[in-house]
Amino acid sequence: MAGLGIVWLVHAETGSFAAAGLVTGSFAVAETLVGPQAARLMDRFGQPRVLVPLLCAHAGAITALVALALTGAPVPPLMAAGLAAGATVPQIGALSAARWSALLHGRAELAPAFALETMSNDAAFLLGPALAVLMATRLHPAAGTLLAGALVVGAGLAFAALRRTAPAPAARPVRSGTADRAPGRLWTRNFGTLLAVNVALGVFFGSMQVSVSAFAAVHHAASAAGFLYGLMSAASLLVGLVYGRYHRRTPPGHQLPPILTFLACASLLPMLADSPWQLGLALLLPGAGVAPCIIVSSTLVESAMDRSVLTQAFTWTNSACAAGIAVSAAAVGRLVDGAGARTGFAVPLLALTAAAALAWSSRTALTAAPASATATTTSGRLPEQADSAGAAP
Repeated sequence: MAGLGIVWLVHAETGSFAAAGLVTGSFAVAETLVGPQAARLMDRFGQPRVLVPLLCAHAGAITALVALALTGAPVPPLMAAGLAAGATVPQIGALSAARWSALLHGRAELAPAFALETMSNDAAFLLGPALAVLMATRLHPAAGTLLAGALVVGAGLAFAALRRTAPAPAARPVRSGTADRAPGRLWTRNFGTLLAVNVALGVFFGSMQVSVSAFAAVHHAASAAGFLYGLMSAASLLVGLVYGRYHRRTPPGHQLPPILTFLACASLLPMLADSPWQLGLALLLPGAGVAPCIIVSSTLVESAMDRSVLTQAFTWTNSACAAGIAVSAAAVGRLVDGAGARTGFAVPLLALTAAAALAWSSRTALTAAPASATATTTSGRLPEQADSAGAAP
């Protein structure tokens, strides 16, 4: 939503989609690289203490970006403001997932909670971009950007106020000899596998967005692109609702490979479509595989990572997905320009096939119980013991 708002703001004021792409890209790069570092501070000091100053900085950066754009500033200052806005935006989804984990770690209700989280994200991806474009084109070029910023600040302040549901700060480093020993380790083989899976999901999203738009334009139905992509999001939302309601005895590490295999096979269908309505039907099946994949991936991150680095872990997976979206969207854009709209659908098929192969080869490791699932906090309690049970994030 923020990205589209910035695109329409900068394009309206400069008349250049190239300039809009540079500013939006600056925002996305900063969010991807700096977001995990902000999450690290939240793991260390707690979400409420970090959120308030971060949100103040984000509000200032968004205000500066809008002011610069409306006063006709050149592209470099706009890019600098975009960098500042991206660097200060908290990843609300990761914060929410960490809170669900703190509240429900080890309980059967965790999977339905992640399903609810996934459905909320689907609804946001379905409605947010459309609302941003509508406001930017019908009200004012800056309206979409300002709305996105206001929603982030409002949601972030609400999270900061809900201290009871926030994960407890991680244990302070313990001095051992001359070196400091961190309370938890982030970079593990399992986490690398899950990052790769989320990159593949990002490639799927980015490739599908561009390919669906190109396919619709070729068939003289450009205005239907949003509806076609919305069908896939709607299928994901509905299947996520059903999938999250049922407890499965199969370990998540054994669920992920067949889900990715299904998603890869389903991604073949859009390549066979010959008309927009056929494409709409073809997108329903891959859409049905998205929510289960995200739910299981989130469950594996929650179970595999130390409590003291959980917010970082969820933020890194979000960043991995965002990186996949950005790179694939740019690459597929050039591909469909040169080889036709249908060829773009081959990219998510290849990415998901590789992710499925990796998941099958890592199935045993992903299923193994984590060694550090009981990290203590500064008060000597487990994070889930430090919260009031039953409160919603």
